[in-house]
Amino acid sequence: MKSIYLDHNATTPVDPRVLEAMLPYFKETFGNSASRNHSFGWAAEEAVDKARGQVAKVIGAGSKEIVWTSGSTEGNNTAIQGVARMYADKGKHIITCTIEHKAVIDPCKFLETQGYEVTWLDSDPKGCISAEQVKEAMRDDTILVTLMFANNEIGTIHPIAEIGALCKERGVLFHTDATQAFGKVPIDVNEMGIDLLSLSAHKVYGPKGVGALYVRRKKPRVRLQPILHGGGHERGIRSGTLNVPGIVGCGAAAEIALAEMQTESVRTAQLRDRLWAGLSEHLTEISVNGDPQNRLPNTLNVSFLYVEGESLMMGFGDIAVSSGSACTSASLEPSYVLKGLGLGDDLAHSSIRFSLGRFTTEQEIDHTIKRVVAAVNHLRDMSPLYEMAQAGIDLSKVVWQSH
Repeated sequence: MKSIYLDHNATTPVDPRVLEAMLPYFKETFGNSASRNHSFGWAAEEAVDKARGQVAKVIGAGSKEIVWTSGSTEGNNTAIQGVARMYADKGKHIITCTIEHKAVIDPCKFLETQGYEVTWLDSDPKGCISAEQVKEAMRDDTILVTLMFANNEIGTIHPIAEIGALCKERGVLFHTDATQAFGKVPIDVNEMGIDLLSLSAHKVYGPKGVGALYVRRKKPRVRLQPILHGGGHERGIRSGTLNVPGIVGCGAAAEIALAEMQTESVRTAQLRDRLWAGLSEHLTEISVNGDPQNRLPNTLNVSFLYVEGESLMMGFGDIAVSSGSACTSASLEPSYVLKGLGLGDDLAHSSIRFSLGRFTTEQEIDHTIKRVVAAVNHLRDMSPLYEMAQAGIDLSKVVWQSH
């Protein structure tokens, strides 16, 4: 069997329908959408505006509220730093969470060096932040709450509508990094009180290097100080020549995701549950990380006790998954997200994230179950820790001696 791809939260393959929509904009319709003097530019601008509408529709926004970016990292930085600078006179306090993606954590840490104060909320053991926690952290000088819609490692979904309502009540802007949720679960920026939202095309079968930032235009009109200058493109928020083929791909991917969301979320959730059922039937000492109910339909994060995640991945090399944090997995530190849930190093190190996608099949899931079960059993057979635990020895009470 060919290699199986179960790392869709890292990136997705481009859907053939998306590629088809993009191709003309590399060759025939190659104009610069900012060239207003001829038909080449007009055709490109028309394509860009169509894509705005396609993306806006997925989140219940207006097309004029969509600003093109190179992806969610830029979107998060533009939202967080843009708000911080624009509203500095009102206050310099921001609320976020310790298990956000680095693309939110790092800009917040940068702002701390610029005289801003950030409150870092800790999640509960399921990876959730409550509206109550946000309420308690709010102050008179709070200008922004930034919390991800759904966690990239464990799939937990925050109570976004409750947090949004609270922010509206207090006159605080609310930004959500919706990279993992966009196109997978229903989002309505008005019903949920979201003022700014970041998304990336490559998580929904679009091309890499393109994304969008939703910026609310009324009630309230959100203003951002740009972090890129040079021509005032995108309502002055994001200067630079637009990536027209990428934007067309982002729009097409968004339209397909919206049309297929209902059936696709049911299908991937069934496959995810089939995977968990198969693993838990054949293996003991395994557990799901995150919220078993409020989570993305495609994400399953499992800890396999007494097995090291990196070794486990090598044991089934034909299946692409991720261990620990996907974007920082070059380090062998245990995932800060899992540590943030209160997991010990042993469980955090033994975790694997399976993220399913549009082209994942039942056969692939069944093959994965077989391969993972065999690899876990093989590694546990070699593990003295597993042997001791099976013999009823409490490993937490063992005093290890070094000679």
